[in-house]
Amino acid sequence: MPILDLVDLSLTLPGNAGPVDILHDVTLSVEAGESVGLVGPSGSGKSSLLMLMGGLERPSSGRIAAAGQDLTDLGEDALARFRRDNMGVVFQSFHLIPTMTALENVATPLELAGRRDAFDIAARELDAVGLAHRADHYPAQLSGGEQQRVALARAAAPGPRILLADEPTGNLDEATGEVVVRQLFALQERGATLILVTHSPSLAARCDRTIRLRGGRIEPGLRDAAE
Repeated sequence: MPILDLVDLSLTLPGNAGPVDILHDVTLSVEAGESVGLVGPSGSGKSSLLMLMGGLERPSSGRIAAAGQDLTDLGEDALARFRRDNMGVVFQSFHLIPTMTALENVATPLELAGRRDAFDIAARELDAVGLAHRADHYPAQLSGGEQQRVALARAAAPGPRILLADEPTGNLDEATGEVVVRQLFALQERGATLILVTHSPSLAARCDRTIRLRGGRIEPGLRDAAE
């Protein structure tokens, strides 16, 4: 059974001039342990598709299953529990808690899951992204690249089965971006399935498979072509 199974997903959102069709009849299966790059021009629906995969947006029609669980009709609380237990999400805008240190940010999902070793694991994950020396710093004291690495450490700390990342290297310099990329694929080596939205041809090329979207649809015949 695929770890992600999307069937005829469509997404329509309200707009100032009326409904806006974002995604159209997207069908896609992803195997456990696979890395997939989602590529395509701006506005093609890549980030929206990622949000649907994570249960952070609800489809207008169609069905989505993740790790054997049908997400389509789950309530918000059940979706939150499912993400906590199965998924890590890395947003382009970090979403760190400003009143918490880097260490506390990384430990938070582990504490919510009842892990007594939350801070030990958080410290290891910060060390893995080269930020052990910044553990006691708050987000406002960190550069954008450092905040992105903290966000990655937070997503990786619970050992997710699925990791979703939206432009994980989009705002980073080359050296910092390479640190993030190495950590992403280290997660795959530990068994995680990676879904990466990216405009970077080099990052897409490192994935096992590349899916190109255009106009809210998967382009036929281009499922393995990098942007």
